[in-house]
Amino acid sequence: MSAAALAVRPVDATPAPPSLETLSEAGLDLLFREARTRNGWTDRPVPDALLRKLYDLTKYGPTAVNATPARFVFVTSDEGKAKLAALASGGNQAKILAAPVTVIIGHDLDFMDHNARLFPNAPAMLEGLRGTPAAEEFAFRNGSLQGGYFLMAARALGLDVGPMSGFDNAGVDAAFFEGTKVKSNFIVSLGYGSDENLFPRNPRLDFEDAARFA
Repeated sequence: MSAAALAVRPVDATPAPPSLETLSEAGLDLLFREARTRNGWTDRPVPDALLRKLYDLTKYGPTAVNATPARFVFVTSDEGKAKLAALASGGNQAKILAAPVTVIIGHDLDFMDHNARLFPNAPAMLEGLRGTPAAEEFAFRNGSLQGGYFLMAARALGLDVGPMSGFDNAGVDAAFFEGTKVKSNFIVSLGYGSDENLFPRNPRLDFEDAARFA
């Protein structure tokens, strides 16, 4: 992006009105600046009640027509971990086996089944998408949004996350979503991370490299 393409505007240093509540700097650090992708995990357990609370935060993130197509499988049993790890590649196998929880985040292509319940003012609005390529695009986009909300909600609750691709999507769909229209997107290990195999933080793009005003 050239310098000429950037519309420069001064930073607004005006403090926010007192009525607007924002996260503290410590909260922003927890979610973004100090948060790390974890590859190693402590033995501290993650109770089921906390996982339910995590979902109950995630579900409030916005999606188109409130369709909420994401579906979550919390893999916590030894049997489930072994089954999932066998479908993962390389070092991801060990990560799945070591983490207290690994979550499969997928999206339901039959998301319109819940349209009447979730968007009652237009209960049949999404029915025309059923079985179309547009439904796959819709479900993937909005399910991915919910996956992002899930990562932030986990961090907000004090959990560490280790998101991964590098697995056999078709195999995971057959093993964990048989008989449904749910398709896996990515997986994420959850727990309380250790510094084992923690890589140095890589740089990020500056505003001028990735954004502009129009």
